[in-house]
Amino acid sequence: MEGNQLQCQASYVRNALFSQGYLDEQFLQLEELQDEANPNFVEEVVKLFYTDSARLIRNIELTLENTPRDFEKLDNIMHQYKGSSTSIGAKKVKKECTQFQEYCKVENVDGCVRTFKEVKQEHATLKRKLENYFQLVREAR
Repeated sequence: MEGNQLQCQASYVRNALFSQGYLDEQFLQLEELQDEANPNFVEEVVKLFYTDSARLIRNIELTLENTPRDFEKLDNIMHQYKGSSTSIGAKKVKKECTQFQEYCKVENVDGCVRTFKEVKQEHATLKRKLENYFQLVREAR
């Protein structure tokens, strides 16, 4: 594909991420920090997010397996994860994190487990969509 066509496609995918509610204005702020000196800044920040979030997800999984459940610990780990999600503009992920924390406050195990599945699903969906977007951006250069 020709570079201009790829740029249009990348722009379309990026706009869809916003219109479908996957990303918010924080992602735009990250993009503003990117320049010629660091053309892959946003992609690098997102990769760091996914490396860090894999560790946090694993910690939540391990904590959910323990009985009795340590809701304070679950809330603290999810707070970190939500902060990381917020920093890249992962709007749907952040929404599910907030719901998980609400279930922690009332010590609702089923709610936590169900919402954690949603967190992981939104996490995986966004990762796939962003990988596709960054691939298009690289090809368009």
